[in-house]
Amino acid sequence: MNPESELGDLAQQVLSRYRAIGKRIATAESCTGGLIAAALTAIPGSSDVFERGFVTYSNQAKIDMLGVDAGRLERFGAVSAETAAAMARGALEFSKAEVAISVTGVAGPGGGSAQKPVGLVFIGIAGHGAPTRAQECRFADLGRHFIRLESAKTALRLLLA
Repeated sequence: MNPESELGDLAQQVLSRYRAIGKRIATAESCTGGLIAAALTAIPGSSDVFERGFVTYSNQAKIDMLGVDAGRLERFGAVSAETAAAMARGALEFSKAEVAISVTGVAGPGGGSAQKPVGLVFIGIAGHGAPTRAQECRFADLGRHFIRLESAKTALRLLLA
């Protein structure tokens, strides 16, 4: 299956599932730069499920728009389970959604380190009445487009889990 069409298929499945259960979604994206929001909103009628999206590429944007604690960012870094969880909680708090998904990572080609290599991504999910979770993903360094696309598809799969 074409990776881009797979993204669209996953977005359609997410919209159908959340429409059926009457819940709205918010996104908080860093390394995906709005790719998840774009996939969801590319589908006509998505406005009844997709509530809003935050693109918080810089640390300051994570602080200002999502309420991520500056000390947390300093302690754990932007690419961490702790920050992904805080981003998801912030998107939930600053929206009218019932579920929020977040993505933060190193898409490359630069910016990686031995501790946080290119392809390391964390996806957070938060929902009212459910514990916030963060999942670590390690994607092959097959280019920026690949890592961003795989991150978005994995986030949509997590919303379906």
